[in-house]
Amino acid sequence: MSLTLLAVISLGSIGAVAAVILFAAAKKFHVEEDPRIDQVEEILPAANCGGCGFPGCRGFAEALVKADDLADYNCPVGGADVMQQAASILGKVAAVSDPMVAVVRCNGTCDNRPHLNQYDGAATCTIASSLYGGETGCSYGCLGLGECVEACDFDAMYMDEKTGLPVIIEDKCVACGACVKACPKDIIELRKIGPKSRRIFVSCVNEDKGAVARKACSVACIGCGKCFNVCPFDAIEMKNNLAYIDYNKCKLCRKCVVVCPTNAIHELNFPPKKVEATPAVDAKNVKVVTNAAVEEKKQKPASSVKTETDNKKSIENAREQNVSNDATIAPDKTTEKESAAAKAKAAKNDSVKDDSIDLSNEKTIEKESAAAKAKAAKNDSVKDDSMDLSNDKTTEKESAAAKAKAAKNDSVKDDSMDLSNENTTEKKSAV
Repeated sequence: MSLTLLAVISLGSIGAVAAVILFAAAKKFHVEEDPRIDQVEEILPAANCGGCGFPGCRGFAEALVKADDLADYNCPVGGADVMQQAASILGKVAAVSDPMVAVVRCNGTCDNRPHLNQYDGAATCTIASSLYGGETGCSYGCLGLGECVEACDFDAMYMDEKTGLPVIIEDKCVACGACVKACPKDIIELRKIGPKSRRIFVSCVNEDKGAVARKACSVACIGCGKCFNVCPFDAIEMKNNLAYIDYNKCKLCRKCVVVCPTNAIHELNFPPKKVEATPAVDAKNVKVVTNAAVEEKKQKPASSVKTETDNKKSIENAREQNVSNDATIAPDKTTEKESAAAKAKAAKNDSVKDDSIDLSNEKTIEKESAAAKAKAAKNDSVKDDSMDLSNDKTTEKESAAAKAKAAKNDSVKDDSMDLSNENTTEKKSAV
């Protein structure tokens, strides 16, 4: 027998014996597995994202089968439909949970946050955050290196080149939470989608004091507390100089959005607010006030103001008297026609009286304004005359002083010339 044949027979015998031993051990130590695990696993989306908190869909199926209550379990990818199917297989009741979506709580765009330095290192958020605070003055905001985008298995995120921030595509987001775990700054949060995809949240996580936060980012939450004071549902809490909106209590009234001085509170998918239309103004009823009218009113004497007041009082008294006359006419009449005729007559008398009173008032006001203007003109002329007279007197005094000074200078010159002539004569006589 050749050595080759002997080796084949030996190895084959060893393998057969080992197979028998393994089969006997498998039968001996066999563990029965619930067949419902496979059934539940089949209806799961097989995303293996870990959003449920278990290592893959198989681990989640095993947890569902072993659990007594499904209230604390949820498949973010499959949603309520998948959980209802799993509950029907297991004969249990699944808790109804609201759909969630990821939200980026940072609005520190390139325009809102000035860059102070440039990072030149490993392009991962985890490494950059462990080294320093970031390229801007805000050490809480997004680093913009896109590690959250890489962690998303559903292509529900991308980096906006203009703003430098991640953008979440709501239709693709399954709320698995992978981006939440990947972000070292904790700026991504899972929130309720809300009715008609409407939601309100504070897009800031800066815990610095107001002045420091505002200096680092123009749209940062400064912890002023205005939103906290205006919220009627106690849905906002202030903690560490930062406002936070509880989506379970928020009723989407949007009062907090209006009062925020830095626009740090965002409202998504809301219709634009209705702007109240201003009433139209009739140009015919607009009274134009000119500068001349203002000056005339300022220069109007007290007597004219008193006269106008008296006229107004007389007009009001006349109207009250006419109203009282109208009130007493109707009960005394026997027929409706007579009362209507009396009212028409009274109205006509009122209009005539009002016109006469208005005409007299207008004439009185015109006379008083003319008198005031004449008086003002007279005062101006008197002031001008007095100013001219004072100027003439000042000019005469100045000319007299100039003449006296000139005469004095002439006398001094004559004296000096006489003295020089005498000196010259003495010198000549001496010679």
